[in-house]
Amino acid sequence: MTHPPAARALLASALSATALLATAGCSVVDEPRPRWFSASASASGASPAVEQPAGSGAALTEAQAQAALVTEADLGEPWGPTRGARTWRDGLLKGTTEDGDCQRLLDALYLEEPFGTPKGPEATSALDDGDTDAQLRYRVAAYPPADVDRTLDWMKSLPDRCGQFTVTTTRGVVQGVEVRDLPLPPVGDARQALRVTLAGETEEGELTYLTMDLAAVRVGEEAITLTNAGLDEVYAEVTQQAVQLGAQRLAEIRKQGRAQI
Repeated sequence: MTHPPAARALLASALSATALLATAGCSVVDEPRPRWFSASASASGASPAVEQPAGSGAALTEAQAQAALVTEADLGEPWGPTRGARTWRDGLLKGTTEDGDCQRLLDALYLEEPFGTPKGPEATSALDDGDTDAQLRYRVAAYPPADVDRTLDWMKSLPDRCGQFTVTTTRGVVQGVEVRDLPLPPVGDARQALRVTLAGETEEGELTYLTMDLAAVRVGEEAITLTNAGLDEVYAEVTQQAVQLGAQRLAEIRKQGRAQI
């Protein structure tokens, strides 16, 4: 049903991300836990940082990068192999905004890659949540550590730089965007995560509400990039535990050096 002019004007003029997000009732802290969640592995626990092996500067082989992935076997039901990219990727994430940093973030969300082109082996897994239709993409790739750290610092600045802004999609739809910090377990050498929410309406006047987590961790000369997104429930604890498990696994594989798997 098409919204009356007053409601549409409110969305287009203020696009108050705070108000729209509040009506959606989505909270990183208060959201219900997925069935597979184990409190013992919670991101707020006293989990020690992963210790990096001395002198382990050699990049991983392609087989080792593949072995370092988090898959559906790790997450369990309702997660399974992806059935393909969702239509909301092009409909809601392709757009423009005036601020350069906010545009860079939007582009990184669409590409699901904040670091650019890898400088070595890479591997990717893509999963779907059969209950909520969320999609998770997990990538391990080699990048210059200094470049990764600069990008992580940039990500850390975004809740202040781009806490709330508007974006116009390629279809001319205006959305309100909110960017918040998402805590991660103390794993890897450096880490940062964001929870980004986009609220607007379709050309037919239906409200849309997309939640997307973007998390990144550097472990030695490799970086983990994870996105977890959907139009329904998107559990922050899935993002946090996948990062924790994946960083620990990558650190263990790095200890093997370039030994063949």
